[in-house]
Amino acid sequence: MQQRFVFIWLKYLKTDWFSIHKPELSGKAFVLATPQRGRMAITAVNREAMTQGIKVGMVVADARAICPTLQVLDDRPDLSEKLLKSLGEWCLRYTPVVAIDSPDGLVLDISGCAHLWGGESTYLKAIKMSFKKQGYHTRMAMADTIGAAWAIAHFGWENAIIPPGEQNTALLRLPLSALRLSSDLLILLQKLGLYKIADIIHFPSASLRRRFGNEIGIRLDQALGHALENVQAIQPIQPYQERLPCLEPIINVRGIEIALKKLLDGLCDRLEREEKGLRTACFMGYRVDGKIEKIEIETSAASRHSQHLFKLFELKIATMEPALGIELFTLEAKKVEHLVAEQEVLWIERAGVGHVEVAELLDKIKTKWGDHCVKRYIPEAHYWPERSFKTTSSLQEMPGMEWSLIRPRPIRILTKPEKIEVTAPVPDYPPMLFRYRGKVHTVKKADGPERIAHEWWLEDNEHRDYYCVEDAEGQRYWLFRVGHYNEGKLNIWYLHGFFA
Repeated sequence: MQQRFVFIWLKYLKTDWFSIHKPELSGKAFVLATPQRGRMAITAVNREAMTQGIKVGMVVADARAICPTLQVLDDRPDLSEKLLKSLGEWCLRYTPVVAIDSPDGLVLDISGCAHLWGGESTYLKAIKMSFKKQGYHTRMAMADTIGAAWAIAHFGWENAIIPPGEQNTALLRLPLSALRLSSDLLILLQKLGLYKIADIIHFPSASLRRRFGNEIGIRLDQALGHALENVQAIQPIQPYQERLPCLEPIINVRGIEIALKKLLDGLCDRLEREEKGLRTACFMGYRVDGKIEKIEIETSAASRHSQHLFKLFELKIATMEPALGIELFTLEAKKVEHLVAEQEVLWIERAGVGHVEVAELLDKIKTKWGDHCVKRYIPEAHYWPERSFKTTSSLQEMPGMEWSLIRPRPIRILTKPEKIEVTAPVPDYPPMLFRYRGKVHTVKKADGPERIAHEWWLEDNEHRDYYCVEDAEGQRYWLFRVGHYNEGKLNIWYLHGFFA
């Protein structure tokens, strides 16, 4: 696939943001300033101030001498990074790969994306208009390399689209500063009478490296496509993602359902080809106003059954608010597992409910009432009660051992044992009475003690003596005493579980 990149230069990033949030500044010359060495220095200017000759780095007093009506606002040091991150996440509706180029640029890897908007020209125009509607001034360029797109956006013509393979010709007439060289190197090159990329593009790489170091050769190779330039995307690329742009914004539930079905069909077809199934999925709608609507589902077992997955999403679609309309839908399988198609049984009729039916039933219950409604426990190789089991969200995870049935265990164990008051007049005997949450229970039957010692290699603490007791109402409990019985010392008792 031919790699293509778009660079978005937000020259007036911070001042545009101030104009958006303070409409009274619209059309007026203003700057942002911060204290530097005992004086106020300008850190950002808006378009109106720049047309009057005011530049970044000037002292506020000098700028006011040029423009007496100039308004000065306090700058925010971290504003640029926050704005770029926010705008970068918003640009994910156009491509899954967006990177930040501080202090005022965004890099979009649009390889394979432009055709979804009807071509590169329409694609770039859509991005430009979206930024304009938000109130941001931009200069954009599209090329085969990040370096070429950056150079054209800053020093070329506005909204330029460089045809594939023609970045060499497009760069020739640009200044050397378009290669993103350091200021010291630019000064040296200018002293030698080298001002444009055309002046050095035909020099042998070895000569440039020997005379000027590695920087100029690396930047030139990156711009021409001879060297790869990596970018760090603001969000990890999801390997299993489907995208669906809309010709017109979707504003009703029926349109959302149609989009979801189409995305699920495409994702499940791919999962089937690769013998995988999803465990968690996220369906997102990018609204016209810049907000993102999102719903997520989780399955008990790996699944690529599109109808079942749609029913899980359908329970949550009502929470999506399209507002003025959704212009892009995405579906991501955030977690996938290996899933081989089961061989069909031809000659034996199926009896009972299969594994898949159980998993899908549990999915519906958890999606409708929450994950806390269904829990699965499997045994662990520990004797200490709190460590003798663990929870798992997968029906396919097999335990490494069988449940121990040597001694009775309650069906419900408290996460943290609760202290109780007891009457136990005889050592190593169960209590005659115990008080739990203000209610007194009279013990009629009991079994024990069962001594359970701490696993000394994990934790050093006193042992427990457990008793299974039944009160006058027929309720059965699992109680324990901490440590040995001591007649002269207060013995501490706890309730740890409930039997059926």
